[in-house]
Amino acid sequence: MPIRVAVVRETLPGEQRVALDPAVAKKFRELGCDVGLVKGAGAGAHYVDDDYLDVNFVDDKNQLLAEADVLFKVQPPAREEIEQLKEGAAVLGFMMPHKHPELVTAMRDRNITSFAMELIPRISRAQSMDALSSQAAVAGYKAALMAADRSGRFFPMLTTAAGTIRPAKVLVIGAGVAGLQAIATAKRLGALVEGYDVRAATKEQVESLGAKFVDVGLKAEGEGGYARELTEDEKRQQLEILAKHVMQADALITTANIPGRPAPKIITQQMVENMKVGSVIVDLAAEGGGNCEVTKPGEEYVFGPATVYGPINVPSMLPVHASEMYAKNLFNFLSPMIEEGELKLDWEDEVLTGSALTHAGEIKHQPTRTAIEGDAA
Repeated sequence: MPIRVAVVRETLPGEQRVALDPAVAKKFRELGCDVGLVKGAGAGAHYVDDDYLDVNFVDDKNQLLAEADVLFKVQPPAREEIEQLKEGAAVLGFMMPHKHPELVTAMRDRNITSFAMELIPRISRAQSMDALSSQAAVAGYKAALMAADRSGRFFPMLTTAAGTIRPAKVLVIGAGVAGLQAIATAKRLGALVEGYDVRAATKEQVESLGAKFVDVGLKAEGEGGYARELTEDEKRQQLEILAKHVMQADALITTANIPGRPAPKIITQQMVENMKVGSVIVDLAAEGGGNCEVTKPGEEYVFGPATVYGPINVPSMLPVHASEMYAKNLFNFLSPMIEEGELKLDWEDEVLTGSALTHAGEIKHQPTRTAIEGDAA
């Protein structure tokens, strides 16, 4: 029998993305998979059922889950979805095990094979599968637009009959995928842009986009492309230099986030209090607690001279292209494991083993296993 792939509508409030867009659903069909969708699964991303060709639509979500070999999700599967899946089924999605240990336990106990898209190793061969990067690019682009929308200033320089309007100054903290996309978008909008990252290696990338790199004299490269934690002396050095640039910014975009850990606090309350009147902060790290001490996740409010916004689930705000990119990540991850219509998992593959969360009644991801089962596990 062909592999039965299932896609349901996301249940998390505000989540508009869908795990498969019509183009990628067609690709799975061409691989010999039987693709099943709950009616209206793509509605939040503006895909109507008629956009999907050669797909089986069902009304009964529970029946679809019970028959599925593979379930594609954006957000972690709900407890009731896990309970409806047959033992041995596979689930792919953003799992966030540090936030949802009870779901990890449920998948372990149901003998579900789960792959966390955020755990895919950041190696060259896996770039096309890197859902963290694809969704971060969406978030970075949107962050620049949100900052411009909330600013009381033009971003570009304008020459008018009433005189010349000087461009806004934008400071972007963090030069990962989201930060670089925010820099590029703010530059396209015409702003004067500065970028900062504790990883000195990002200087060339920031400058290649036409922005100025804020150099605080630190090198904090860590594992997996992320920054290591700074020492107390390094934090003080960082704050002293950054404070001057924050004070001059019309818009501040912060993007420093590490999956599974609280976001580093980079912008202090005092720095915010010293900003220009009417300035704007968009904190993309809000879901991890925020890079700014005064960020309130999911809220927008005025603190002293600045409007502070901590948006949640930003990629969902651009659901069409976010879904398209995510679906391609899923296809690039799973398609090499499909041979002659069967799912064959190669447990010698570092991409597969690195992203596996649960399998055969075990929690495969060591940090998650330790957190849930203890050091003796």
